[in-house]
Amino acid sequence: MQGISNAPTLPRCSLSPLVVLSAFLVLLGAGGSLLIRAYFVHGGRRLWLSTMIQLSGWPLLLPPICASLLLRSRSRDGAGGGVADHLPPPRLVRAVAVLGAVFAVACFAYSLGSQALPLSTSSLLQATQLTFNAVSAFLFAGLRFTPFSVNAVVLLTIGPAVLGFAPSSETEAQAEGSTAYWTGFLECMSSAALIGLVLPLVEVAMSRYGRRDGGPAAARAPPPSYATVMQIQAVMGAAGTAVCLVGMAIAKDFQAIPTEAAAFGLGETNYYLLLIFGAVSWQLSNLGIMGLIVCSSSLLAGIMIALVLPLSEVLAVIFLHEKFDGVKGIALVLCLWGFVSYLYGESARKKMKATGKQVAEGSKDLESIRCPLVAP
Repeated sequence: MQGISNAPTLPRCSLSPLVVLSAFLVLLGAGGSLLIRAYFVHGGRRLWLSTMIQLSGWPLLLPPICASLLLRSRSRDGAGGGVADHLPPPRLVRAVAVLGAVFAVACFAYSLGSQALPLSTSSLLQATQLTFNAVSAFLFAGLRFTPFSVNAVVLLTIGPAVLGFAPSSETEAQAEGSTAYWTGFLECMSSAALIGLVLPLVEVAMSRYGRRDGGPAAARAPPPSYATVMQIQAVMGAAGTAVCLVGMAIAKDFQAIPTEAAAFGLGETNYYLLLIFGAVSWQLSNLGIMGLIVCSSSLLAGIMIALVLPLSEVLAVIFLHEKFDGVKGIALVLCLWGFVSYLYGESARKKMKATGKQVAEGSKDLESIRCPLVAP
């Protein structure tokens, strides 16, 4: 544990254009959850296939990655080095590949929960990943809690927890619904726990293995570029896809796809379009999450996942005609309150920096406004 906490951290870029771009990609991919739920609502039943949708968009990154490697190898006044010099270190690739496989298991658990629960419920439960994220970051990545970050984590946990005590729609309370609801509830919570573990561990892997051995030059390395973000995401996606392919082969999903497409409620053509657009949407979201981890912090990535929640709620009500009652409304308000609390804390920290009122390291004032995720 001590070795992990004292690992050198990569330079952070608080609100750089790359962080803003990553946040935008997460929001742009908000429709992925809607498409997964639409797949189940209109007759889809293949769990590993729905998991594949969440992970298989990574080949879209190969053209920009190749172009970036080519340009970077020819830049820097003709001394850009070979292509291999711009690839992630082997140890980082291995660590991220393992985390990609674990992430695939988390996505499979999410598919199980999405099959059993309405999108508005499963997405709110998924917001509990922030709590698991904060605990994992505290243990492994040097997260220091502040009053605002604690308030955000607590509210974003209590909000989804409210749903566990009141299955509120007729669909959730039908004859087998009691068992199905609680099974889906636990599946979504398991998915949230795994995601909350994976995100900080990706940050730790980047901190420990993200630089090649290069002496003083490595210490002066610039912040990670988005080419690095795409490479890491491609590795995670490829590892997760390999797990899905094994699962699909065992479950005989490949043989079932044509039959399922022919009987799909929206039509065969729309079945394949849903799979394609779902993969693209999830890839945008995954890339944005990875960008936030690499360029900022895993806690910010978790916060952005929680921020997508209101948009998913609105999309589910508009397009899937799901019921949005008082219990879900209370949960939603608590989640939004937690997010606003986090933003307020960050705003206070930046104002203190701008006015030069920060005090020496270790003082109580600094501890109360310090950036939530830092290495000790």
